[in-house]
Amino acid sequence: MEELRERILTYVAGVPPGEEANARAAFGVLRDLLDRGAVRAAERGPDGTWRVNAWVKQGILLGFRLGALREQREAGPLRFFDKDTFPLKALDVSHGVRVVPGGSAIRAGAHVAPGVICMPPMYINVGAYVGEDTMIDSHALVGSCAQVGRRVHLSAGVQVGGVLEPPGALPVIIEDDAFVGGNCGIYEGTIVRERAVLAPGTILSGATPVYDLVRDTVYRRQDDRPLEIPAGAVVVPGTRPVTAGPGLSAGLALYAAVIVKYRDAKTDTAVRAEDLLRSPGA
Repeated sequence: MEELRERILTYVAGVPPGEEANARAAFGVLRDLLDRGAVRAAERGPDGTWRVNAWVKQGILLGFRLGALREQREAGPLRFFDKDTFPLKALDVSHGVRVVPGGSAIRAGAHVAPGVICMPPMYINVGAYVGEDTMIDSHALVGSCAQVGRRVHLSAGVQVGGVLEPPGALPVIIEDDAFVGGNCGIYEGTIVRERAVLAPGTILSGATPVYDLVRDTVYRRQDDRPLEIPAGAVVVPGTRPVTAGPGLSAGLALYAAVIVKYRDAKTDTAVRAEDLLRSPGA
């Protein structure tokens, strides 16, 4: 892997004339490894801390620079035009991924593990990692380099933002067994820890304060530390009052996310029905 990393970094500043074929070959190896989940844009260490593999993201950007606009002939009767370095992901029944007909697409260089269910229309972008038995529901987006764990449910209309640039920026992370309700948006390198539940309409970004009513604390992005939702937290959309200036006299309030409880048996019962949608007969 170190050899490939060095090859990629050789071409980050530019590809010298005559080296295009070698650069494409290096990118091709990286894209294949991303497809198989053998390399990732971000990885969780033994202590639970996530770190960025900046060279992987730089390699993806290299692929965009190297690519030429071509018709994507493998897309069936519809016509699409994209960089030839990023065709559609080649899937067949042996991959164990259930892609329901109706306008979904998965870009090459995204890892989609066995047992994943993709409801139409949805989209998974390059560099993303989606773990086993996760459901990606209708109109959901898994952005570039996002890392989604096992047995996650991304409900209809969920937006998991892509973080491709700058290469050193942490992508959005959603850990195992999280449940993300409809029309949620998760952006700017936010980390959602395992078993957390986001109620429909919850928005999480670098500017979002999250008020924990259980632990009497407030979570925010701080300097190089991303916004992080604790494991098992149940988060709902809320507001906070404007306390000064014209906004105070107008009685305005700003958006905030609120942790109202931590996951318990009742919460588990509410989300357990989603398991039925993952069963082979569903």
